[in-house]
This record gives sequence, structure tokens and C-alpha cells, in this order.
Amino acid sequence: MEQNAKIYIAGHTGLIGSAMVRKLRSLGYSNIITKTHKEMDLTQREKVKEFFEKQTPQYVFLAAAKVGGIFANSTYPAEFIYENLMIQANVIDLSYRYAVKKLVFLASSCMYPKMCEQPMKEEYLMTGPLEPTNEPFGVAKFAGMKMCQAYNRQYGTNFISIIPANVYGINDHFGEEGHVVASLIKKFHEAKVKGEESVTIWGTGRPQREFFYVNDLAEACIFLMDQYNENEAINVGTGVGTTITEVAEWIKRITGFKGHIIYDTAKPDGNPVRILDTSRITTLGWNPRTLLDEGLRITYKWYKEFLSNNTG
Repeated sequence: MEQNAKIYIAGHTGLIGSAMVRKLRSLGYSNIITKTHKEMDLTQREKVKEFFEKQTPQYVFLAAAKVGGIFANSTYPAEFIYENLMIQANVIDLSYRYAVKKLVFLASSCMYPKMCEQPMKEEYLMTGPLEPTNEPFGVAKFAGMKMCQAYNRQYGTNFISIIPANVYGINDHFGEEGHVVASLIKKFHEAKVKGEESVTIWGTGRPQREFFYVNDLAEACIFLMDQYNENEAINVGTGVGTTITEVAEWIKRITGFKGHIIYDTAKPDGNPVRILDTSRITTLGWNPRTLLDEGLRITYKWYKEFLSNNTG
């Protein structure tokens, strides 16, 4: 991307989009376009069309999405498939119609089959049924990836799809409906503050996930915007699996919670294992920088500062 290029970050207030803005600005990109959800609902095509017609961005990072953990996906499946399909259809199609040079679409590892061979290679997509609890989200993301590929074939666009591992970090949604790391940080912090004796976690704690710090993902997105032009999706992550029990114990230690952990095995686990094969991006010359322990500490520090700044 040219240093003065006009860059649109869709979803700039979210976990991934905000990291993209921070990273681009740190690299000297100043012509960054953003719109809040209140200013422009990406599910409303006419509003999005007016934006593209007026702003004519040259590059687009499509990080906007309705996201959440197992609880949110199980509770709001209709919203997860509808809103994500609409956001993607509008931004991808209008990026073509207003001659965007290149688009990066943030897909999801939920697109891989539930019982996928590990680590998950890009060619394993569409080889089996998805995990039921996040199937609507996974189907929507799969449709977005396929839409990028279809536009590339038919219209000669350069729209690439990135499949990130389980992303966590500062500016996440810390709550019951959030991603696993953010929801666990909130649970353990509140239990410590209230002096509770235990924290309850959904499932058995045995599933393995690949936790990927959001600043590393932002760096990878920019790297791939400059270096990757293939039609096939590309995995991005650490390639290292950690069980939910292990990450919970880490967060327990970081937050200083002294009680014990209870596993509610009546609740779903989700995918048993979900670890990406990241050999394609490492072959291109990119590797993550942030170890899990460091990323968790940074995230918890930010969360405490966020609470301090938003109380009273």
C-alpha cells in the first residue's frame, strides 16, 4: 500500500479493527477512513453505497462482524448468520463496484469441520460438517470467503481471505457473550474483587485452542495486504494449541484469584481441537511476536485500566 493511500477499516471500533488502526498509524499511514456503526450500519446497502461513492477507498480491511463465544453463538444464531452475510455482501460487492484495489476479508477458523484433522490446513475446508454451536457464523464467513473468490474469478478483483486463530487482546468485548479469553478475564477478575470461592467455566476444559494476540494479527493483515495475492484463503496464527484449562489457570494466576475452578460439563465444549497449520504464511516470511503469557498480561492490564476509566 502506498503511504498516502486511502484505507477503509470496516469495524474499526472492534477488537481486530481497532488494532488495525493502531498498527497502520504507527507505520505512518494517515489517510485512514472509519465509520462507527451509528454513523453507518453496514447491513444497510444504500448507506454503504453512499459511503463508497463519496469516499472511494483504495484499500479495504473488512474486520466488521457480529462475533462472540459459544454462549452468544448458541443464543443468537439467526443474528450471527444474517448480520454477517449482509455486512460481507455489501462491503465486498461495493468494493468491486467502486474499484477498490485490494480487499482483505477476515474469515474464521469456525469454517473448518468440527472433527478436522490437526493442524488444520487450508485444503481441509469443506471436508466435513461444522461444529453445531457456531455453524451459522462459520457458514456466513465461508460465504464471505467464497464471495471474494467468485469476484476474483469473474471480475479480476484482488480480494484475499485470511483465517485467523482465536484472537484475543485489548479492546475485546469482556462479558458472557465475548470470546473465551475476554470472558474468562472478566469472570476471574470479578470473582477476585468479590471474594468469591470459585469460578464456573463452560464445558470440560479439555478443548484446545490457538490463542493469537490481536496486535500480531493486525501486523499479519498488513503484511498479507502487501505480500499475498492468491485466491485461496490463508491461515494466520501461532500454530500452538492450549487447552481451556491451561488458559484458565494462566488467567487465574495473572488476576490473583485464589479460589478454585468448577467446570460445568452440562454446557458444550465446542470443537475438541482447533489449531491452524500456519506454514503458508511462515514460508512468506511472517511470524507472530507475542507469547500467550505476555499477551494475557497486557490484556488484563488494559482491562483493569478500562474499568478504572469507566467507573463512577
